[in-house]
Amino acid sequence: MLKERYEWFIGLRYLKAKRSQKFIGVITFLSMGGIALGVAALIVVLAVMTGFRAELQKQILGVTSHVVVQAYGGRMSGYEGVLQQVKQSDGVVGASPFILGQALLSAGGRAAGAVVRGIVPALDRGVSSLAKNIKYGDVAHIPGFGIVLGRHLASSLGVGLRDSVTVTVPVGNVTVMGAMPRMKRFRVVGIFDSGMYEYDNTLAYIHLPDAQALFQMRDRATGVEVRAERPALAMGVAENLRTKLGESFWIRDWMQMNRNFFRALKLEKATMFVILLLVVLVAAFNIVSSLIMVVMEKGRDIAILKTMGASESGIMAIFVINGGVIGLFGTLAGLGLGLLLSFNLEAALGFIEKLFDIQILSGDVYYIDHLPSVVTFADVAWVTGLSLVISLLATLYPAWRAARVDPVDALRYE
Repeated sequence: MLKERYEWFIGLRYLKAKRSQKFIGVITFLSMGGIALGVAALIVVLAVMTGFRAELQKQILGVTSHVVVQAYGGRMSGYEGVLQQVKQSDGVVGASPFILGQALLSAGGRAAGAVVRGIVPALDRGVSSLAKNIKYGDVAHIPGFGIVLGRHLASSLGVGLRDSVTVTVPVGNVTVMGAMPRMKRFRVVGIFDSGMYEYDNTLAYIHLPDAQALFQMRDRATGVEVRAERPALAMGVAENLRTKLGESFWIRDWMQMNRNFFRALKLEKATMFVILLLVVLVAAFNIVSSLIMVVMEKGRDIAILKTMGASESGIMAIFVINGGVIGLFGTLAGLGLGLLLSFNLEAALGFIEKLFDIQILSGDVYYIDHLPSVVTFADVAWVTGLSLVISLLATLYPAWRAARVDPVDALRYE
């Protein structure tokens, strides 16, 4: 009678190919390597997609608020009263009025279009990260026709601190010559860097009273920006404000304002997961082919085992163990490689950029100029689990073929 657990002994022994079976050993090694590369690629790509989403969310919320309250028509009268009501709402930790408008900025013969935001510096600190993103100057100096420019916008205009910038807005002054655009000279009192090219190249901040005078808003504002305790609570805060303020105001949270963008990122992450999972599936087919060759090579051994009393389930277990070990070691190797690359991705990309003198991520092409990486337990668990399941499923058909070997046919010509 065979000893208990002989399946493990034989299944592991079959992993080591004889000299006459080196080709099978190469196929086995390639199967293990294919699974490792597939798992590593999945972990790295999912980490990058997760980090990309987190970084973009951070950059967006560093410039915009969690919730925006606006009047229909774009001009809110009596915004001070609305501001007080908002501040007294549950879940609100900060609120600030703002004015938003399009303008043409010019200096020294250069010009660039920009989005001009009128803010109150003391209140804006509670709803945005502008003060933290200031690289030169101070946002507190904007009263009295001072202006804060994004880093790339200042570079496009060729200006620095204390330089003058002419701001031209489409709101016209009616003269005997017709409607003329309004122009006002501002001095640069700050330059900020949000880390997001789109914002750094198009945003400019001025004082709220200066914006009211420039855009002829009088005592009105575009709306009120609101900050919740956490970004995830913004939806609830927005719902509370809709109930409190009524339907006279247009209230949106940051997820609504960027819904299509984050939905596209989620779809892209799912698509990349499916595409790279095909790499693991290809490696699984290599496991199938290598096990089928092992079954054909070991037909005599299988027949002898059956004549000694081995059951069909025992024969199946031998080859499931054989293929399962290949999948297990391939998955573990890919897991280690994927985590190593994910945690050192910035250093690896920096080395490649320096070695080949290239820039992989350009800020004027992509939203960010670096590649963030965030590894989550859920992503790693999904990748590891699916890889192991695929590897085990790949062993079933060859193991079934082995269990169906007829000892009489296998030993007839031996």
